[in-house]
Formats: sequence, C-alpha cells, structure tokens
Amino acid sequence: MTIWPRTATWTSGELHLGGLPATELAQRHGTPAYLLDRADFEARCRAWLDALPDGDVHYGGKAFLCPEVVRWLADLGLSLDVCTGGELAVAMAGGMPPERVVFHGNNKSLDELRRAVEWGIGCIVIDSFAELDRLTSLGARQRVMIRVTPGVDAATHKAIATGGEDSKFGFSLSNGDALRAVRAVRDTPGLELYGLHSHIGSQLFDTEGFALAARRMADFAGSVGVTRLDLGGGLGVAYRPGDPEPPTPSDVVAALRKEVGGLDLAVEPGRSIAGPTTVALYRVGTVKGTYVSVDGGMSDNPRPAMYGSPYTAVLASRASDAPLERVDVVGKHCESGDYLVRDIPLPGDLRPGDLLAVPVSGAYQRSMASNYNHVPRPPVIAVFEGADRVIVRRETEEDLLRLYV
Repeated sequence: MTIWPRTATWTSGELHLGGLPATELAQRHGTPAYLLDRADFEARCRAWLDALPDGDVHYGGKAFLCPEVVRWLADLGLSLDVCTGGELAVAMAGGMPPERVVFHGNNKSLDELRRAVEWGIGCIVIDSFAELDRLTSLGARQRVMIRVTPGVDAATHKAIATGGEDSKFGFSLSNGDALRAVRAVRDTPGLELYGLHSHIGSQLFDTEGFALAARRMADFAGSVGVTRLDLGGGLGVAYRPGDPEPPTPSDVVAALRKEVGGLDLAVEPGRSIAGPTTVALYRVGTVKGTYVSVDGGMSDNPRPAMYGSPYTAVLASRASDAPLERVDVVGKHCESGDYLVRDIPLPGDLRPGDLLAVPVSGAYQRSMASNYNHVPRPPVIAVFEGADRVIVRRETEEDLLRLYV
C-alpha cells in the first residue's frame, strides 16, 4: 500500500509529482501549498464509476471543491453533492449540470432553497420538518429525498459519526419520524419523493457498518414503496505507512448491493477520492530541539488539533544519510496545540529551508482552512503530465484587508 499519489516519484531524495520536482514547484508557487495530482484524482473517480456502472456516483463536495474540480467531475460523468449555498455557488461556477447536483445540509435556509430550485437542481435532501415547510412555501415542483437516520453507530471519531440516534442529521427511523416525513412529502403538491438517503459517518475501514445501514434502509424503502437509495460515502483512507488498508470501491459497492438487491443505488465518495491525491508542501523555518517549525500549521490543516488526526511527513527536497531522530512538526501559530505531525522520524540534519511533504492532504484541509492569526490560505496547484496549474490561488493580505469596513 502507498499513501502517495500515483505519479509520485523520488529522484536523489527529491519528491516529483506529476513529473515536476518539489523544489521547482516551491520556487514557482511558494509554500505552504497543496499539490494535487490530477491523474490520481481522475483515476479514483473512475474506480467508483467502474464499481457502480448501474448507479450514480455523487462526489462529496465538502471534502474539497473548486470550479476546476467541478469541471473535471462533469467531464468524467460524476454527479455532485453540496451542503451549503457556498458549495452550490461553486457547482454553478464550475458548470455542473444542475440535474446532476444533490443539495444536502441540516439547516438549509429559505434563500438557499429558493436559489437551488430556481437553478433547476436535481434533488434536495429534506433533513427536517421545518425544512420541508420552507420548501413547501416556495410552491415549486421539486424532486426530493428524505434523509433517514438508520441508528448505526459507525466505528469512527464521534465528530464524524452521523448515523446514530443522537445525530443532528435526518429523520429517525426508530421513532417513526422517517415514516411521517415520507407521508408528508407524498401529501405535498409539487414534491416528488425520489428516494431515501442515509450517511453513517466518515473514515470507515470495514463494510459491516455500510451493510447494516443498507439493510435497514432497504427494509424501510420496501415498506414505503421507494425504489432508490442514496447510501452516502464515508470510506476511509490510510494516512501513514502501516495504517489499515481500506476497502476498495468495489468492496463497498458489493456489500451494499448484497443488501439492497435491485434498488437504484447512489453513493457519495469524497475523502476516498480527494484525500490521497494531494500533498501539502511546507518549508522548514526553525529547528529547535525536537520541534521542527514550518510555514503553515493549524490554519491550513486543523484536523490534528480538532480530531487528533495522524499524519506523516518526509524530507522532500534532498537526500540525507543522517541518522533519524524523532521530532514533532509544528506550525507557526500562537497555539501550543498547533501540531501537524507528532513524533515522527526525520533526518537529524534537517535545517531551515528544507522542504517537508505531508501526503494525503486533499480532503478536509483546504476546505476547512482558516485565516487564524491572519495567515492567508495556501494555493492549490494541479499537476498533470509535466505541467502545473493554479486552480485555487494563494490568498494575500490584501484579500484579508478587503473585508474590513
């Protein structure tokens, strides 16, 4: 198993991605930067399409989204799920056909719903009775799904588990709310009940939870005469050497198909597509004892601070024969919790100016990045067949100051 994008190679200790050396990319675009291997991204999309040729693959936009990625998805034949008005705007800007977009979210505003309906969005996922009332007030003809909480406690961090009974998402299956929601939609003129939706969580490494949720959803679908199930995403990825091998898209689809039979099936992979495609590139600024400080940190990757998410890092700009020493890679922010990678072996001759590469940085990093300490967010550079292209430009201090009035 490799945690690096499929075009990653090493020459004299230097990382090359998409046929381009890391030092050249850092010189041209600065650091920190996210380097996205387009060939890897598209291959992972195709793997899901191949696994579900008779269903629909909706890319989970919350993992990472920009107009250029939307264009790739549209050209490949994927659909897209969004969960806010901002993500909806990106889908529009990228030219995704509206009929291939699904709108999620547990608190969609009236304005967001109106904009989606006026655009001609393919489907809106109803998450609450209040939201159903908002949509009904628009008097529009609209295809909808009901989000169901199937009561499955996924084996993952509690902050990214979404299918248990104690969840802010969806209608409970066990207390009858899901059935009441189905009846309410069918009683509402203009609304078409297109299917049922569920999502049990993220960063999952076995198919048992997927299968259990699919079984419960299929049983419920049969009882209410629904023929389409969207069973969400959540497939995990390895972040470090030695991490468990995740199931393949084919493994997941096979487990779902076994439970849902001939029902129309849709899935929503996000992390499993975007995560492994991208490398975060940093420059070392200070080495102090066991602390290696780089020019990024929790503003461009909040996941270690939020979830204790484990990553690895390697020297990416040169070869070194120095003995390895265990260090912590930390950021530049005024927080003692500003760790990127804890307790990893790096060459003992690490020095200011060296480049460090952190793999599996494509999901929930740029999309969760902030301007903490007024640090501008890094760019995203797509590399492909020896060429590099900025698809999200680096923020500037002028961008930040423009917001102040």
